[in-house]
Amino acid sequence: MDIVKEKLQKTFHHQSFQKGQEPIIKDILSGNDVLGVLPTGSGKSLCYQLPATILPGLTVVISPLISLMIDQVRQIKAYYFKEVAALHSFQQMEERKYILKDLAKYKLLFLSPELLQQSEIISSFKRVGVSLICIDEAHCISQWGYDFRPDYLRLHSVIKELGTPTILALTGTATPEIQQDIMTYLQTPSIKMHIHSIEKKNMTFVVERSQLSELKKKERLAYLAGSLQKPILIYFTSRKKSEEIAAYLAEKIKFGRIAFYHAGMQPEDRLKIQEQFIYDQLDIICCTSAFGMGIDKSNIRTVIHYHPPTQLESFLQEVGRAGRDGKPCLSLQLYRDNDIHIPLSMIDNELPTQYEVETIFRRLQQLQKEGKQLPKNTASIVNLLEMEETKWRLLQYQLELYQILNNDLQMYPFDREKWLIALDRIQTFCEDRLKYKRKKMWEMINWLTSEECLRHALYKPFKEEIPPKDYQCCSNCGFTESDFQQTNISHVANEKNWQKNLKEIFLMKEINNA
Repeated sequence: MDIVKEKLQKTFHHQSFQKGQEPIIKDILSGNDVLGVLPTGSGKSLCYQLPATILPGLTVVISPLISLMIDQVRQIKAYYFKEVAALHSFQQMEERKYILKDLAKYKLLFLSPELLQQSEIISSFKRVGVSLICIDEAHCISQWGYDFRPDYLRLHSVIKELGTPTILALTGTATPEIQQDIMTYLQTPSIKMHIHSIEKKNMTFVVERSQLSELKKKERLAYLAGSLQKPILIYFTSRKKSEEIAAYLAEKIKFGRIAFYHAGMQPEDRLKIQEQFIYDQLDIICCTSAFGMGIDKSNIRTVIHYHPPTQLESFLQEVGRAGRDGKPCLSLQLYRDNDIHIPLSMIDNELPTQYEVETIFRRLQQLQKEGKQLPKNTASIVNLLEMEETKWRLLQYQLELYQILNNDLQMYPFDREKWLIALDRIQTFCEDRLKYKRKKMWEMINWLTSEECLRHALYKPFKEEIPPKDYQCCSNCGFTESDFQQTNISHVANEKNWQKNLKEIFLMKEINNA
């Protein structure tokens, strides 16, 4: 028995690999960089966990969310091996120093792309040696790196400083465009591609289009949330609305444990809600896109979108959290034409305006005339410049890119021509990025209003030609109770459990008679 199979069975308690795992692991152990696109629930984490137990030195996992890191560390320690830790802002400084001091005893370490930029951490990694860097949820490079988390775009420089260890980029959803972004920003032109179908075969897609008033839409949601099989995730674009609807549902649903979750909450409260949901102490979560990434909960049955996501990629990531156990699950969109204004408004407010960019340049120039520099603390900078932190992060990366600021936030000597060029290019970047985000939003709306098979239309941008299923496909393929009951007898014999469970879960009549 080779060492890979031995580790698979003795450490991870599996007799065989799931589809796609073994070729990725073998490429990594051969020193090849890898981009792996595997469907949600296919065991992507084994692709870095198993090599971590074999490779010398440290395996570093770049993870987008603290809650995700904590969940993964807990599971690995509980089921597989103990030499794992995470570095994050929830920790006391003493705990972080303790981990870095004894770094050599760990095989696997999780941290954010922001922490990876810190010189103390880079020095510690150099001391023990890094064999593998895994970028988990690698689509964040493309989806978040351009905007509010530009440290994703800086990863390649740190990787180079660490001696160019093997790179593994993992994601569950990536169009060819996003795949190219990942390769470009990681600077891995010879990366090995392992791209698998991301179709969620056990999911039924339903879009309910209506002209309901906001009150009637809330009533409809309350009925569905009270009737459909749980656990349920309900996604909102607005933090305020997630709180409001959670309170509303708590009044309307007699038997249901309900909570809300969004990035504006205290970290401890977010972690508590996540833990309660994982351990079946909550039935329904009213949340924004901040909830659910990487959460290992196999029995989520229903994902409802009260507001449309801003792009199809986000939608697929969110619905991918349901049905990881392979049993039937439902994606339900409650869509009114007026709903489009909420995500469009959010997109418009995410990026700096031309005026805001000009204002930043004027204030930087004024500081330089006064012989001052920017403060080191981000909160102080944001207060000084009177700008939202997410917009500043984007601008900081651009100002570094065009050598207005260096990596230590020190301004280069004023050069009028260079500053004018930088101002024009940064304004153009913001305009182009806004157009791109609006285009992605309209792709989402076009899908919601499409009359073709929803499954086929959803996967088309991912270059997957997926034919409609002949049963339980989507609301555009005649998904009705009468058709469900009239299924061919031979088909019933093969799909008896599927249909029985699906009927119990989805209340076909109510969905289609709304």
